[in-house]
Amino acid sequence: MSGTSRTDEGRGRLGSKLSGLAVALGCVLFLGGFAWGAVVYQPYTVPTDSMAPTIAGGDRVLAERIDGSEVQRGDVVVFKQSTWGNMPMVKRVVAVGGDTVACCTQDNLTVNGKRIEEPYLPEGSAAESSTIPSIEVPEDRLFLLGDERSGSLDSTAHLTEAGNGTVPRSAVSARVDAVAWPMNGMLARPTGFETLGGVSEPGPLRLVLVAVVAGAVLVLGGAAYGPIANRSARRRSRTGAGERALAG
Repeated sequence: MSGTSRTDEGRGRLGSKLSGLAVALGCVLFLGGFAWGAVVYQPYTVPTDSMAPTIAGGDRVLAERIDGSEVQRGDVVVFKQSTWGNMPMVKRVVAVGGDTVACCTQDNLTVNGKRIEEPYLPEGSAAESSTIPSIEVPEDRLFLLGDERSGSLDSTAHLTEAGNGTVPRSAVSARVDAVAWPMNGMLARPTGFETLGGVSEPGPLRLVLVAVVAGAVLVLGGAAYGPIANRSARRRSRTGAGERALAG
């Protein structure tokens, strides 16, 4: 056996080991990413346009499972409140326990006397289609509005009920991170509420996607190495045989 053949054989064994390692690592990342996403996120189809244009009716969203105590102003949440209906709903939290919310001052919603800029509202629309009297949100409760204010059955439709239209934090099951279908991507952070305190950080969705995509690339790349290496080896073998025949 020539030195070149031994070198090629050694390279082939090393390449096979590396490709096997890549496939194994890729499987771990790919399956682990999916498992992580399934544990952390729940999919939900939004049935109405009450959150348009942020989320349109029929959109499929990914919502991070959270405890109600983690909710902050500006979050778009999935919740279920028996007095509002039997189905889960999606609305935006505009005030939390202890806040005073009202509308409108110079066409803006106010929370604790501060005007809130809401760039996510439909272009040219008012912050509210009707006046919201000054309401103090009870502790451990949330005041929620749809982004499509004129067509949303939200806290403003329940002002005469106990709690002045608010819902308990415990009613929240998840916070929407992204619109998965159509693929509109991550929701923008609600910066208008930053003057009142911190806003929620995005969940780990980007890391989940990176793990899944990286895993898929490693699996495909590792699996493709074998056929490519074999074809290359056969080509070198034919070339070497031809050169030896000419030399003879």
